Amino acid sequence: MSLQVFGIPNCGSCKKAKQWLDSNKIDYEFIDLKEITPSSEQIKDWVNTLGFKPMRNTSGKSYRSLGAQRNDWSQDQWIEQFSQDAMLLKRPLFIKDGKAILVGFRASEAELQSKLNG
Repeated sequence: MSLQVFGIPNCGSCKKAKQWLDSNKIDYEFIDLKEITPSSEQIKDWVNTLGFKPMRNTSGKSYRSLGAQRNDWSQDQWIEQFSQDAMLLKRPLFIKDGKAILVGFRASEAELQSKLNG
């Protein structure tokens, strides 16, 4: 099993996720979104799996700077925006064996165990 965690090092949710993974002895590769931007094909696959709404980082400056037109964007428009600015992606984003399985770190302990520890 190959688990990748996309995020940024100073993100509070990413730090919590990494601590949880470490304490549960789950191997993972952390990928800094500021250094490595996912391809538009990767993002498209993730959006097709998880949906674009859960993947939006609505608390960041990048999101606020988009203006009200963002509310009317299609899935394809969101994929384009995510590809142009990875800070629009909610973090952390968990990819297991190439497939998106979870975004954010607010799941229950049971959900985290079943998705990340299996």
